[in-house]
Order: sequence, then C-alpha cells, then structure tokens
Amino acid sequence: MGSHSSEVRDGMRIDWDVPIPMDDGVVLRADVYRPVAEGRHPVIMTHGPYAKGLAFQEGYPGMWGPLSAKYPDVTAGSSNRYQNWETVDPEKWVPEGYACVRVDSRGAGRSPGLLDIFSPRETEDYRACIEWAGTRPWSSGKVGLLGISYYAVNQWQVAALRPPHLAAICPWEGASDLYREFARHGGILNTFTSVWYPVQVASVQHGVGERGARNPNTGEFVAGPGTRPEPELAALRTDAPAELLSRPLDEAYYRERSPELEKITVPVLSATNWAHHLHTRGGFEGYARVGSADKWLEVHGLEHFAEFYTDYGVALQKRFFGHFLKGEDTGWDLQPPVQLNVRHVDGAFERRPEREWPLARTRWTELQLNAGALTMGEEAAREEASADFDAAGDGLTFTTEPFPEDAEITGPAAARLHIASTTTDADLFLTLRVLDPDGADVTFVSGLDPAGVVGAGWLRASHRATDPERSLPYRPWHTHDRPRPLTPGEVVALDVEIWPTSVVVPAGHRVALTVTGRDFELPGDGPWPSTYGIPMKGHGIFLHNDPDDRPSEVFTGTTTLVSGPAHPSHLLLPFVPRNARPAG
Repeated sequence: MGSHSSEVRDGMRIDWDVPIPMDDGVVLRADVYRPVAEGRHPVIMTHGPYAKGLAFQEGYPGMWGPLSAKYPDVTAGSSNRYQNWETVDPEKWVPEGYACVRVDSRGAGRSPGLLDIFSPRETEDYRACIEWAGTRPWSSGKVGLLGISYYAVNQWQVAALRPPHLAAICPWEGASDLYREFARHGGILNTFTSVWYPVQVASVQHGVGERGARNPNTGEFVAGPGTRPEPELAALRTDAPAELLSRPLDEAYYRERSPELEKITVPVLSATNWAHHLHTRGGFEGYARVGSADKWLEVHGLEHFAEFYTDYGVALQKRFFGHFLKGEDTGWDLQPPVQLNVRHVDGAFERRPEREWPLARTRWTELQLNAGALTMGEEAAREEASADFDAAGDGLTFTTEPFPEDAEITGPAAARLHIASTTTDADLFLTLRVLDPDGADVTFVSGLDPAGVVGAGWLRASHRATDPERSLPYRPWHTHDRPRPLTPGEVVALDVEIWPTSVVVPAGHRVALTVTGRDFELPGDGPWPSTYGIPMKGHGIFLHNDPDDRPSEVFTGTTTLVSGPAHPSHLLLPFVPRNARPAG
C-alpha cells in the first residue's frame, strides 16, 4: 500500500499517507498538516473521493483559472502548493494552530476498497476517521468538519451519527437529502451524476495509478500507488448513475444515504448558495431541521467555488471554528442567526443580518395565473381559461405588470398549477425570471452558470402526492412513494416546490414564471459557456434529459394549464418590505 512519510516545509509539519485502520481491516490514507511546534491542536477534517493529493490547479484548471484571477485574495498569503478541490488551504489554517486532515475515502485516491459514494459504509468510515483524529497525541480532541459539496454532504451524514470527538461542522453548499436535491428533482432524474462521476470520481479511483496525475509535492500517484486494469476497477466501484436511474422512488437506498438531520446536535454553520441546483435547498433544510441548539445560516451568491476560498468566507469560517474549537473570543457570540447576501440585478450583494428563516416580516403573496392572457397578478382570475403547450417546446411564460417601485423577493417559493396531459404523465419545470423594461432576461452569476436564472422548481405529475404533516405553504413535501399516473385529459392540481431565492427587482422590471415540459433555456443563440461539454443556458449543467427516465411516448405530449375560479393556479412569492428591518 505504500508507506507514510513526514517532512517539515512551508512552516508546517506534513505527514503523508498516514494509515487509518477501519473495523473491517481496510486501511484509509490521510495527509495531516499541522504546526511544527509540539502541542495539541484542534482538527479541521475532510473525507471524500476527490483524491487528497490532486492539485487544484491540475485537476480543475477550468475553475482554478477564474477563481485565482477574479478573486486575488484567494491566492494571497499562500504558496498555493497544497490547494485541493473544495477543501481548505492548510497554509491559511495551520499558522493559526489548526491541524488540517484530508482523508481519501474508501476506494478513492490512496485508499483501497469498494468505492460506493455516500454509502452507509462510507459514513461509518468517516465516523472512525473523526474518532481517530480526535485521539491523536497532536490533537486537542476537538474535530471540526469544513468543505464544499461532497465534503459538505457527508458532514450532514456523519454528524447525525454523533461521533464523540466531533465538535462543530460547517457544510458549505452541500445537499442534505440525496433524493430531492442530488438525484431526482421533483422525482425527475438529474443527469448530473452521469457527467460528474466519471470525470471527478472514477478518474481518481484507487488503482488508476500511472494513468492518472501525480501529487506535485510528493511525486506519488494521487490514485495509487498501484495501477490496475480498468475491468478490475469497474468491479471495485458501484455504478452510481445506473443506481439512480433504476430507483425512481424515494426508497431505502436514498433514505440510508440521507441523514436524520434532527439527530445532529453539534454547532452548525450552514452556508449555501442562492443558485446551485444540487445544494441550495440542502443548506436551508439542514439549518431548519437540525437538532442543534447552536446553529447559523449564511447565504451567498457567485460561483460555487468562490466564497469558500475568499477572505469573506475564510474569515467567517475562522470566527466560527475559533469559537467552538479553540474557545477564542472571535465575536461569534454576536453573530446573527441568519446572514444573507441579498442579490441585486447589477450583480451587487446587500449583506444583511436576520433573526430567522424564512423572514418573519415576509408578505406572502399569491400571484394568480391567467392562462388566457399569460399574465399573473394579485387579482383573482374571473373566468376559466386554459393554454396548451408542447411538452418538448418552449412552454408558457406568465409575466407581471412592471413593478411600480423596487421590490424584494427573498425566501422559498411555490406554485399550485392545475394541469392536464394528453399522456399518462408530465414533467413540469418552473423557472423564475426577472425581465428588464425591454423584456430581456436579467441573469445572475450562479453556482454553476455565469448567466443563471432567479429560481427553479420541478415536479413529475405522477409524483404529485404530498405529506400534509411535513408540507408548508411555501414548501410542499412530496412523498415520492409510488407513481400516480394521470388520466389523459383529466385536470389535476400540482403543488410545486421552488427552491429559495433572493433578488431585489427594480421599478420598471417584471417578474416572469416560465412553465415548460423540459429543461428551461434562456432565449438566444449563444455561444454558450460549457462545463464537461454541456452548454449552460441558464441551468448550469443540471439537466433532466435521460431518455430512459423520460421516455418520449410519455413526456413529449401536450400539456394544458388551466386557470380561473374553479382552478386557481398561482405562484406564491415571498415579498420582503424594503422599508422594514428585523427587530432586535
């Protein structure tokens, strides 16, 4: 398996490939960065499949380039030799007395075994790693978890197991419900995993060896030390895309990979992005549902990979962990429960402390849809109307009148739509848009699209059943327990969740709701930016176009949207008064 080694460089003591034995005999490998001086230090840990030795600059040049160019504070004060995708830079933490531990999860990077992402076995391994780190002679016994995306998802998972040495977590943009947020949006397969898994996970599977990259600091293969033929590797990893495709309902597979958030009791700083179609919802749901007495929510915008690394994000993280891992007076006792960065159409953000989420002063407003005029407003429709659209086409767009004054929309949203289909099912894609006085889209830098939309929601009509005990007016909770096919031509009511969002809409602008039967695309001919070969047209790389999940004979029919007194279709939006501020 290769042996571990130690050295002192760049002001740190670095232990490479430290063995961490699991209860079944598998040995995981970790890199430990800690102060040179002897002593006991609090731990910042990550555990996951992205290869601890893969340089950010080499593994993700398409992200590193704009990150380092657009946000120079990210690279300032560091040699950047140890930058690693979605984990902390140890050169910014070790000098302040922390030990940074990166663990390659089972079957990934330098750790052998079966690669099975988000599995209960992987979560149990993480718990063992936390306990290992909390009992080392160089450890203070307090372990904090901090990382983005995968390294945030599994924080929610392992914290629910309550490892004794876990002291605090900061999941930064990570899903907390594998079915609803990661695998299937409203029951519709999100094809992200089929794109992401081969490129970011299988590419650094343990045993890729000489076919992969080397650690620039050690010269070792990041996914070695040995090299195995691809057929052997395929047998040592689960087929995650196939698993998700074959499991359309919210069954045991997803439940055992989604934490019981109420069991989490350690302090939590949940940081999320207004516009990331894997992670936005998870940050809000995690904050709302954890059992922790000490919990905070932070919401930001910009690219998925930005604020975690900027001075803004690092300062927030250090104040949180300084308080809970080191007992320092960082001012965290004055931190508001909720810190928002409210979006403006010019790309600016308004940082604002709040006391709760959703905001207590929200003016929940139902905008009634008029299918005849394709408008929406507070006045109820007086007559029944309907509008047909091709489920494979551009759908219907409902617009408000121009706003007479600036208006803020901040919070979760929802829609009730009355629809019928010529087939036995229909997928509904809801897109919130802001249109300028000329009718052009105002776009926003989103988690994974430089020109994203304001908000999005999805629902497969056969998954329309909700759980009344878990549903809220602004967040319907769908059971996804069994399909309930449509009777062609019969109108049914659908309650559609639209993930939380924030925007200040200027006077003269309009809000639009586009309802389609496929992924929304911004109008125009491009050229469009792309990631992993997927052109991004307002939705990032989160598509729902798998032909096995959406067979054309079912999902390319004609959908009818009905409105009026007997079928009051509406959009529920969270308007926040601009002249009011939170109490206290």
